[in-house]
Amino acid sequence: MYRSALITESSSLPAVFNGQRNFCTSIYFLLERDQFSAFHKIKSDETWHFYTGDSLLIYEINEEGNLHTRRLGKDPAKGESFQCIIKAGNWFASVVEEGGTYALVGCTVSPGFDFTDFELADRTALSNQYPLHALLIRQLTRD
Repeated sequence: MYRSALITESSSLPAVFNGQRNFCTSIYFLLERDQFSAFHKIKSDETWHFYTGDSLLIYEINEEGNLHTRRLGKDPAKGESFQCIIKAGNWFASVVEEGGTYALVGCTVSPGFDFTDFELADRTALSNQYPLHALLIRQLTRD
């Protein structure tokens, strides 16, 4: 939806980035009850924003193998928040909470998203790396 016109040269970025990046990018998307965003990771921090609909669960696995569940939604009494941060390099996936119909959410990435920074999880490799979370990984990856 948005890609800033300002560019950061590769010489100003950490070594994990190969090439220049826009300062910032953002998208929004709809997830319906029978859909999920599969486990993946990127090289930038990502801020998720809740817009409307039902609660969205975001599962994040850090490098140490700790699983954190983020709840995006409109009801703080249920532990939901309107936004959360996913740290660069962590694996994450999302799904509409059981019983929900849809969630309209957005993501802001800085330095801006580039497909060369994106890695989609391999089900077997990620399960072998984090065997405690193998069931969740199986549910939220694609063959």
